[in-house]
Amino acid sequence: MVDLVGQYQKIKKEMDEAVINVIGSAAFINGPEVNNFQKALAQYLGAKHVIPCANGTDALQVAMMALNLKPGDEVITSSFTFIATAEVIALLGLTPVLVDVLPDTFNIDPEAIRKAITPKTKAIVPVHLFGQCANMEEIMAIANEHQLYVIEDACQAIGAEYTFRDGSVKKAGTIGHVAGVSFFPSKNLGCYGDGGAIFTDDDALAAQLKVIVNHGMTVRYYHDYVGVNSRLDSLQAAVLRVKLNYLDEYTAQRQRAADYYNRAFADNAKITTPVISKNSTHVFHQYTLILNHTNRDGLQKYLNDKEIPAPVYYPVPLHLQKAYIDPRYSEGDFPVTEKLCKSVISLPMHTELDEEQLNYIATAVLDFVNQE
Repeated sequence: MVDLVGQYQKIKKEMDEAVINVIGSAAFINGPEVNNFQKALAQYLGAKHVIPCANGTDALQVAMMALNLKPGDEVITSSFTFIATAEVIALLGLTPVLVDVLPDTFNIDPEAIRKAITPKTKAIVPVHLFGQCANMEEIMAIANEHQLYVIEDACQAIGAEYTFRDGSVKKAGTIGHVAGVSFFPSKNLGCYGDGGAIFTDDDALAAQLKVIVNHGMTVRYYHDYVGVNSRLDSLQAAVLRVKLNYLDEYTAQRQRAADYYNRAFADNAKITTPVISKNSTHVFHQYTLILNHTNRDGLQKYLNDKEIPAPVYYPVPLHLQKAYIDPRYSEGDFPVTEKLCKSVISLPMHTELDEEQLNYIATAVLDFVNQE
């Protein structure tokens, strides 16, 4: 699904130099490279504050901690997402409130959010799934109307841009009150291990976030808050600083690959290609198809036999996961999510895909689908 070796070979000289410089300095924790990357990312995003942390899951958890959410507070998010989104809500003793997604973009349904709000609701976590922004203008309007926080889960959409009705443009993760991103190696901006960051334009919130990620410590060995140990190490920051210079190029390469797939599958009634929102660019963290009247398991095996990975993101919705079974929800409650879980499949999507590889993958998909 990714070719990190091929990507590395193209930037090997820069990457080796950056990593060796960190090793030579021995400034492995909170070294200059962390600060350099932090500033570069803030400038790229147009965000006032970027707080690096250990991973994307921590980014979401620390954001909720900094907002001072209390056990029992309700947090609305979608059932069609990676488990981390709900995981951090549950870990903090908050109540995850799950809702359905839109059938075209796979992102959270704003109307479903409206219907799920109660007096206990304190926050909304829109997930910018697979690489494009949720309907943030509508979500922010709902949040403002009900005085709710918006915590963007932008882990899959760094670099995506959202256009408002007035023509203004903001990058994913810079629209809500706070956002979390992941730098897991397979992400569009990925390091060589785990990493994450939190964004906000709120000065007071940023100050709180910086304290929480460092053991709740305001002055060394003086702990005024309950915190966590969640830091981005200098080696990963060095890797990310180099890669950030190429992020827009990487996005364009992914978009070119998606265009190839789209043309190859055009007008095939058994395949629905990704729908791009009119308000958001798509950075294609994943290229995910909906299969219509096609044996997904059969296609997956067929592709795997040809050494083409084709995973399913995600086979089980959050409301049907054993760890999150809740009497409020049952099978059939979220028909769009449940249908997607049974019909989606993702194809290789990364910066190193060439036309020969794309043709091989697309031809294999069509060979199977057309024989069904």
